[in-house]
Amino acid sequence: MAEELSNIDLKILEQIQKDSSLSTGELAERVGLSQSPCWRRLQRLRDEGYIKGEVALVDRQKFGSSLYIFATLKIGTLTDAQREEFMRKVELTPEIVECYSIFGDRDILIKVIAPSMDWYQRFVFRTVLKLPGVVDINSTVTLSEFKCVTALPVRDLQNAR
Repeated sequence: MAEELSNIDLKILEQIQKDSSLSTGELAERVGLSQSPCWRRLQRLRDEGYIKGEVALVDRQKFGSSLYIFATLKIGTLTDAQREEFMRKVELTPEIVECYSIFGDRDILIKVIAPSMDWYQRFVFRTVLKLPGVVDINSTVTLSEFKCVTALPVRDLQNAR
């Protein structure tokens, strides 16, 4: 799919990743198009699924101090129904902000936002260890954040194909 993207499409994707609140006119000016063709390209990128959604990024520090904690989970053998229940419970737990299946001696990587270490300890016992199949957890607490972006390097991904 990505090989169908033109240089203008990539420019549009780069710009809206920086600021999705741009008007079509502002976006068109930044990518060197007139407004109508820019709007059509933007609609096509949405229709083809290149743009999954548009959100506001909230500054977590405005809510006081918090920690990001990465935890790897060891999962026992699960039935298909248990696996679906695991995924459903993770999806319904707002404090788990990311979740990945991983290779290695661990099975799952989760990213949790925690207001404190005391809170996280309770969360582990009340929530994480009660997820279907979880037999062990290993947590890494972050001390500071050096980089956190949501924008994909669309040109690099396009060129890697």
